Amino acid sequence: MRWSDMDAYQHVNNVAFLGYFETARVALFFDQPTHDERTGMRRGLVVHSHQIAYRRPVVYDAEPLTVQIWVSGVRAASLTCHYELFDHGVLAVTGSTVLVPFDFALERPRRITAEEKEFLARWHDDEGDGAA
Repeated sequence: MRWSDMDAYQHVNNVAFLGYFETARVALFFDQPTHDERTGMRRGLVVHSHQIAYRRPVVYDAEPLTVQIWVSGVRAASLTCHYELFDHGVLAVTGSTVLVPFDFALERPRRITAEEKEFLARWHDDEGDGAA
C-alpha cells in the first residue's frame, strides 16, 4: 500500500485495488525467473474487462496486503485471472480480469500458444478456490 492510495474517507480508494491486482498479475506472468520468451505470458496481453467486489474497507498500514491469484477459463484467445486480497489475513476484496493475448506488431488479438497453455496450467483452477 502507498499512503497516496487513501481517499478522503481515510480508506484505500477503490481504484487502487486494480493496481494491486495488476502487480500480482505482472509478478505471475512476467517476472518468472527465466529469459525464455516462450515461458510465461511475455508475448503480450491486454485487459478485456475487470470485475471487483469490495467486502470490507482497507485502511493504510505498513503491513503488506496479500493477493492470491489463479487462472481459469483458458480459451483459444482469452483467459480469466481471479484474485483474493487479504488485509491482515481477512478477505477484503475479490476480483477477476479477462485477458486477451495480443500481437502488437499486427495490432490484433492472437491465439494462446501451446507453451503459454502449459505455463497457465500451473496456475489453473476451475474450481475457484485459489491456486497461487
